[in-house]
Amino acid sequence: MTQEKDLNPSNGYVMLFLFLILFIGSIIGFATLKSVWFGFGFLISLVILPGLILVNPNESRVLLLFGDYKGTVKKNGLFWVNPFYTKKKISLRARNFDSERLKVNDKLGNPVMISTILVWRVMDTYKASFDVNNFENFVVVQTDAAVRKLASLYPYDNFADEGLDEDITLRSSVNEVS
Repeated sequence: MTQEKDLNPSNGYVMLFLFLILFIGSIIGFATLKSVWFGFGFLISLVILPGLILVNPNESRVLLLFGDYKGTVKKNGLFWVNPFYTKKKISLRARNFDSERLKVNDKLGNPVMISTILVWRVMDTYKASFDVNNFENFVVVQTDAAVRKLASLYPYDNFADEGLDEDITLRSSVNEVS
């Protein structure tokens, strides 16, 4: 398994209603009738509760069962899943990364100070969770590497007077370079 699997969990409102009925009913029943059976109802209600998950807009939950990937919930709402699932929240919102200024060499070997602003978002929660150690740090490191590589492909400016005539430069061809 190396790709994301969408999971459609059951309705959380039904299980929330069942939880409230069991929880309140068990407490009232135990207080009035003093029966041990109401204690079992109370325990069952406590087992139901950890299975409730809330998925907000532009968020997802990666679900694991004892280390085994079971799927990802991307739909918004209140859901109920197996209470033994480990639920990891991953934001699907667009994020900005403003890199620090890097001193790199252009195609001609001239030192250039360059930085970038990157807008990114998580598209595959499986890869973000399991293919890299920390996906936010991964984006930072890959951005710096890409900026260094990109700067080395083009000269900073067109030096036509020195016999070097380049069509695309870092200074005058911003749209083509990006």
